[in-house]
Amino acid sequence: MRDWIDTYLKGDKIIWSIVILLSVFSILVVYSATGTLAYKMANGNTEFYLLKHTFLVVLSLVAMWITHRIDYRYYSKICLMALWVSVPLLLYTWQFGVNINEASRWITIPVLNQAFQPSDLAKLALIVTLANMLSKKQHNIDDIKESLIPILLWCGTICGLIALTNVSTALLLFLTCMLIMFIGRVPLQYLAMLVIIGALAGSIAMLVGQRWETVISRVDIFIQGDEIPYQAEQSFIAIANGGITGKGPGNSDQRTFLPHSYSDFIYSVVIEEYGLIGGLFVIVLYLMLLFRGMRAVISSQSAYGGLLSAGLSFALVLQAIVNIGVAVGLLPITGLTLPLISMGGTSQLFTGIAIGIILSVSRQEFDEEQNQLEEVKNVAVAA
Repeated sequence: MRDWIDTYLKGDKIIWSIVILLSVFSILVVYSATGTLAYKMANGNTEFYLLKHTFLVVLSLVAMWITHRIDYRYYSKICLMALWVSVPLLLYTWQFGVNINEASRWITIPVLNQAFQPSDLAKLALIVTLANMLSKKQHNIDDIKESLIPILLWCGTICGLIALTNVSTALLLFLTCMLIMFIGRVPLQYLAMLVIIGALAGSIAMLVGQRWETVISRVDIFIQGDEIPYQAEQSFIAIANGGITGKGPGNSDQRTFLPHSYSDFIYSVVIEEYGLIGGLFVIVLYLMLLFRGMRAVISSQSAYGGLLSAGLSFALVLQAIVNIGVAVGLLPITGLTLPLISMGGTSQLFTGIAIGIILSVSRQEFDEEQNQLEEVKNVAVAA
């Protein structure tokens, strides 16, 4: 088994373990949380969503495996093209996308009849392209015309277009870009310039887009605290019912009343069924994933690999932290899913690709270390 793992599962073994644990956990929790949805949409066939979600989990793992076998340096050109494609896709989604809950975030892929969020593609493409651009400009990072203007324009454009329909995703992506630029040694005055550009692009996007009233309403309700939204109230009840050890797998009561218990508020179901212990276990796994992804900044021999791994891992874990914060009442309701656990479609596939790229970076580091050891060994034998 160890030889098989060493042969086919390259890269950071701890990241592999974390992803597999969260994937198995996801199948269990989603199966429990989709009972009401199955009754309404699948005529009570609870296995329908179990099989569908399991297929998506396996598909994302396959995508992750394929992605991690490819040298991460090849993704820079692909993602630059994907970034250009994302601009018209985001505009098309804003005007003609599938509208759900007063937000047009999805378009339907012809023939496959599968919903697709262009923001998932745009996020991945921007992070990869930003890491590549910063790594190439390390020798003249202070040159605002040659180095920083293209970076600032891409960040402002993509985040602004996403904010037309999804403000929370745009904000998290903007914070991720800030982190990558900070790690990439961008001077603080230019980071302040990015904040101004981001605030301007975000304000225009919210005014022109679809989410201005929703954002203001949710933030105002959260700050005032006079009333608790229905989703948050049901989430608090689920968490309170879970206690320390939980009710056990499949024994959630609030899944029937909690809106989107299989996606936006799946963490509440996790605590209700597995208790505070299960909830803390999930948080620890995410923090370990963040640590293993960020360590590439120090250990990677290329600036591109370090920035890429840090940016992708931070984006995933930041989204998880926000989702958990919403579930426990620390943040206003956002509609973000819990990566690797929530039931999803193409978003789950893009998560697998992102983790595959992180594993590709760690695989490349391992291969380079092995080559160096072989060279030292050969020199020692020759001597």
